[in-house]
Amino acid sequence: MVRVLTLLLLAACASPMRNAAMDEVGATLDALHAAASRADGATYFALFAPRAVFVGTDAGEHWDIAAFRAYAEPYFSRSQGWTYEPFERHIALSDGGDVAWFEEKLHNAKYGETRGSGVLVRSGDRWLIAQYVLSFAVPNEVAPKVVELIRGTRP
Repeated sequence: MVRVLTLLLLAACASPMRNAAMDEVGATLDALHAAASRADGATYFALFAPRAVFVGTDAGEHWDIAAFRAYAEPYFSRSQGWTYEPFERHIALSDGGDVAWFEEKLHNAKYGETRGSGVLVRSGDRWLIAQYVLSFAVPNEVAPKVVELIRGTRP
């Protein structure tokens, strides 16, 4: 009986803790987008784990965090950031609660609807981005045309 009560108490407590963790993950992603929009490189890169990777929209854009910083800092130093506004987000947590993965729909003035997805890891009392993947959301009905355009740009 005590074991059953303990399990019930753990289940009751787990949900609010999981919700809080999911809120923290969402806040980290929001902070990332806000820092990019302000061209605040220090804040932006502090949100990434030391061994993080960023995968951009171009097939050649797969960077460790040092390479991504080298790419982005010239833009940030000219106060030139980028603005992606999330309008839908889904977050899941590992059973242990120390790993989260997400996918989010974003709006960008130049590219329209895009998608971000990735993984965050808990580091002490913070969530850090271990992987971020930015992609274009291509509707299935136009995908053949997009694929043909891409093929035309490759040797």
